[in-house]
Amino acid sequence: MRFTLYAFCFFLLLTSCATYRPIQRQLRQNPQLTDHFTGFALYDWEKQKMVVQHNADQYFTPASNTKLFSFYAGLVTLGDSIPALRYVTRADSLIFWGTGDPLLLNLNLPDTTVLHFLRNRPERLFFSPANYSGPRFGPGWAWDDYNDDYSAELAPLPLYGNFVRFSSPDRVARLVVEPRFFQDSVTAVSLRRHSRSVQRNEIDNRFDRPEVVRPFKQDVPFRWSPQLAARLLTDTLHREVSVAPIPFDRSAKTLYSQPADSLYKRMLQVSDNTLAEHLMLLCASVQDTLNSSVGIQTVLQKHLADLPDKPQWVDGSGLSRYNLFTPRSMVSLLQKIHKIVPQERLFNLLAVGGSAGTIQRLYKTDRPFVFAKSGSMTGVYNLSGYLITKKGKLLLFSMMNNNFAGSVADMRSRTAAFLTGIYERY
Repeated sequence: MRFTLYAFCFFLLLTSCATYRPIQRQLRQNPQLTDHFTGFALYDWEKQKMVVQHNADQYFTPASNTKLFSFYAGLVTLGDSIPALRYVTRADSLIFWGTGDPLLLNLNLPDTTVLHFLRNRPERLFFSPANYSGPRFGPGWAWDDYNDDYSAELAPLPLYGNFVRFSSPDRVARLVVEPRFFQDSVTAVSLRRHSRSVQRNEIDNRFDRPEVVRPFKQDVPFRWSPQLAARLLTDTLHREVSVAPIPFDRSAKTLYSQPADSLYKRMLQVSDNTLAEHLMLLCASVQDTLNSSVGIQTVLQKHLADLPDKPQWVDGSGLSRYNLFTPRSMVSLLQKIHKIVPQERLFNLLAVGGSAGTIQRLYKTDRPFVFAKSGSMTGVYNLSGYLITKKGKLLLFSMMNNNFAGSVADMRSRTAAFLTGIYERY
């Protein structure tokens, strides 16, 4: 009887392996997948087991797949709403500290909760940056990305997403600057031929724009400082806000703003780096400090110590090439997320193949079947998430492509073809 049971279990194991064997063979033999460093892990949710592993225990540069780790950090650390401000009152003064909340006046996802609160307070207003102990850039970021919208500075009290939006809605030589505070900091110059871009001075908030303005839109990060934050608030509130480096008071009350899902959705779907980086500051703020590394280490130790391979996780967005994750750890993370977030809510937050976010132009079918987070930079394209097959099977996957010399667009298409094949077969 015991032999029969063992034989039956062995038969099931062989059958299960055989079912997914074509995927394993394709990973080993398909030239589209073997001319670079490819890692893949596939987990069958119904069987509750890993069914395909190819270089799944090897470390890869994750790029924006890192945002899945930041998302999970928010889920296990924050509540339903975002902490926007910490404050105390002393005599006739209100002293407030930032939490890293990136939504205050953000031009992509604006929130005005803090403005309404401060505008209606009778006390004198003092902003203290003393609870922030981090740098303006994350570890391993490229310094010369300072002019690019994906590299906005880190700050305890971000305003307007920490960038200036330049736009020209028509062919009239008219430039719109948001916030208007920076209007007088823009100079028309004769830039290189055919240039349409605005260029900020590296060390201060002076911006050069082309003499001839054509229809365009460009977001350029500004140099954040406590004094600039106070001036921007003063300009917006029409009342004085002063800077006072007062140590953080642990008895401070918390003001909450938007539902956390509003931040998660934009961060995951359009891969907003500023939201991801400041999400990790928000997670750290729960411990009364503003330092991303503190938030990361706390989550790793308390919630991710059982991952198959210890991650090298250094920032919230994935801009740093110091980050290193394995495909099987990515899938383990996806399991954890799925267990605490109802599937309908989860799939609504992620990029949706053929429908929303960074993969909306791929995976086009009558019914979406890929819900995932992409990650790309030069020589890197990864996609990790959930796939519902034609037969209705839920599969968790992580496909990581590193060290290729071709374009990201080409690798994106190769990945889509591979995953679509899995959708069709199973």
